Amino acid sequence: MSKLTPFHVAIPVHDVELARAFYRDILNCPEGRSDKNWVDFNLYGHQFVIHHKPKSETQENHSNNVDGHAVPVPHYGVVLEWLDWEDLAKRLSDHGIEFIIEPHIRFKGQPGEQATMFFLDPCGNALEFKSFRDFGNIFAT
Repeated sequence: MSKLTPFHVAIPVHDVELARAFYRDILNCPEGRSDKNWVDFNLYGHQFVIHHKPKSETQENHSNNVDGHAVPVPHYGVVLEWLDWEDLAKRLSDHGIEFIIEPHIRFKGQPGEQATMFFLDPCGNALEFKSFRDFGNIFAT
């Protein structure tokens, strides 16, 4: 593929209005089409949709160890430019967002060196936003 194209992802939320406020007001995602049970957002150029799903009585949490941290599975997010990542980390901190994994640099000095942070949306969906010192190393081994 010669050109990176936007992805589309739809996630479940148990409270559409609570999630809408988070993605619109904290992550600054412009809102697109919507209905009472779903909302489209522009998540850094990607089509991101929240869909109502009733809250489950039980929710299994799972994580895998990555570089000494318990990384939640599943999770989603966007790879940002370094300064955009820093701006987002500050904005989240300013809004009092509790991090699962605090903003930090992972794999320091290695080809895949990256800035990363993990947090939950208000409906419990795990998000990871990251950046690479060198975007050419996104898939480096």
